[in-house]
Amino acid sequence: MINENYLKLSESYLFSEIARKVKAYKAEEPEADIISLGIGDVTQPLCPAVIEVLHRATDEMAVASSFRGYGPERGYDFLREAIVKNDFLARGIEIDADEIFVSDGAKSDTGNFQELLGKNVRVAVTDPVYPVYVDSNVMAGREIVYLPCTAENGFVPELPAEHVDVIYLCYPNNPTGTSLSHQELYRWVEYAINNDALILYDAAYEAYIQRAKVPHSIYEIPGAKECAVEFHSYSKTAGFTGIRCGYTVVPKHVAMKNAEGKRVALNPLWNRRQSTKFNGTSYLSQRAAEAIYTPEGKQQIKATIGYYMENARLMREALVKMGFTVYGGVDAPYLWVRVPNLTPNPSSVGGGSSWEFFDWMLHSAHVVCTPGVGFGSAGEGYVRLTAFGTRENTEEALRRINDKL
Repeated sequence: MINENYLKLSESYLFSEIARKVKAYKAEEPEADIISLGIGDVTQPLCPAVIEVLHRATDEMAVASSFRGYGPERGYDFLREAIVKNDFLARGIEIDADEIFVSDGAKSDTGNFQELLGKNVRVAVTDPVYPVYVDSNVMAGREIVYLPCTAENGFVPELPAEHVDVIYLCYPNNPTGTSLSHQELYRWVEYAINNDALILYDAAYEAYIQRAKVPHSIYEIPGAKECAVEFHSYSKTAGFTGIRCGYTVVPKHVAMKNAEGKRVALNPLWNRRQSTKFNGTSYLSQRAAEAIYTPEGKQQIKATIGYYMENARLMREALVKMGFTVYGGVDAPYLWVRVPNLTPNPSSVGGGSSWEFFDWMLHSAHVVCTPGVGFGSAGEGYVRLTAFGTRENTEEALRRINDKL
């Protein structure tokens, strides 16, 4: 017998469906020059500090005395210590190196961490939501509670009206591009402590935060080390979508109950899971990640992030000028754009649904966006645009959209 829960999933993953539609259209119109502002893949090359270290690490692998085979499942000490020093201690947060687990990216860990949870755990997610949080729990047969994030509530979810055991939060948010203040995040930590709930906090886009009052880590909030696990990624921070590296923080004091009501720490359980199912992130990837914490690496990464955030600024200003209602793009590289004919001054384009507007963008402007409904029912009427394109493609895409309106 198969796992019947897989049959509850949609036929294809959101971004696979987008790729299928784009491929079909290009088969019909092979001369069409398609610009993608949909899938959040980066376009700028790896920074010089990373490239230099990758070459050096590759040379090490060619010599018996410096060759590396299987690495430690938690990650090499040199990277975990750099993470502690630069991502946490620099912000006044005390995290131990053995609370950090290096991985091949936040997507893997946010999807896999649910293996530590009981089948009957009630899981809360925001709506719209990054699909992995939902799909991985559907695969396990869990009940999911949706917390709508709308323009009316400022895309800040309300606390659950009913008890939940686990809460997924992603801030800065994918897909809406919005962020939480310290005060707003404090409410969630307080809820988790008072209701014996676990927060799974995806901080993949924290490096894009521009405003001083937006937290980079949930551990900036008192009490969070008692109730939260945090996920980080180098994919967008350092352009590692093709290198694959990230890390997860599992504080030693975070625990959940077993069947007898005894509290069990998650840190050793996650270590046991990783030791069994994961052979560690490659040595080259970890050396590359370490390089972004050097003075040169920090400066170069900041410049690349600045490049993408300038794209976001240009997109926001141009789209608003065209008459679109736009959210996000201030502390994140994503813009959440209302489908035109749902605005107070309807445009003639689009058919009212995000997939219909996707089709209009693709067929008319030859620009790819991501339909908001693919992130949940509350995403209907919106599309997500990314600022990860080249400057030239971003400006050309905006010109095309404006010409077709």
